[in-house]
Formats: sequence, structure tokens, C-alpha cells
Amino acid sequence: MANEQSISGITLNAITLNTLNMADSVAFYAVLGFDLVFGDSDAEFVTMGSGGCFVNLVRVSRAEDVHAGWGRAIFHVGDVDALYETAIAAGLQPQAAPRDAPWGERMFPIFDPSGHDLSFAKRLER
Repeated sequence: MANEQSISGITLNAITLNTLNMADSVAFYAVLGFDLVFGDSDAEFVTMGSGGCFVNLVRVSRAEDVHAGWGRAIFHVGDVDALYETAIAAGLQPQAAPRDAPWGERMFPIFDPSGHDLSFAKRLER
């Protein structure tokens, strides 16, 4: 079993998500600050990146393939409230406004266009 010190530097590098609509997914992640790294909105495979964190998008043709084996991805950001305001201004619909969660993060949840459950968060100072 790894001790806490050996795992403290782990950060999310990449996740891969299925999507039925690549153009909608690329536009969604672009609004939230991800840049197009590989592919384009017509591609079967796209990589979006921000600050060393990458979201790979894979086009699927059946709705039942979008959520196979899914949970939630949590992205740490510098300013949760500013990102929330950016999302709202772009017409996105988070599930809730930013809040201080009991586990020590300020966060807000949002679904991407394919229904993937995402959270954008920042550790609270104690």
C-alpha cells in the first residue's frame, strides 16, 4: 500500500470519453478552457488539453456506448467561480452554482453534451 507522501503529486493527465456529437463536445471543452491538441470537430478521435491535463474524445455511433463504465472526472482549476461564470455566459448549464464542499474543495458539477459527469474544483485553504 502506497503511503500518502508517495501519491501526493498525482494529477489527472488524461481521460478518454465517448461522444455521439464531436462538434458539440469540442465546442463545450473549448468554452471551459481546453485547446484543440489533435484532430478537429469532424474527426473520430480528438484530444483537448489545458495545463497538462488532456481530454480525449472518441466518436461512437450508438447512444448506449457513450456511458459504458462511466463515473465522474474532477478537474482542478485556478478559479472555480470565474470558470462557472464563463460557462454560464456561454450558455452552458451547470447542475449547481459553486459551493464549498465538506471534503475541502470549492466546486461545481456540470454534464458535457454527451452526459459525462464532470466537476470543476479547487482545494480550499485550511
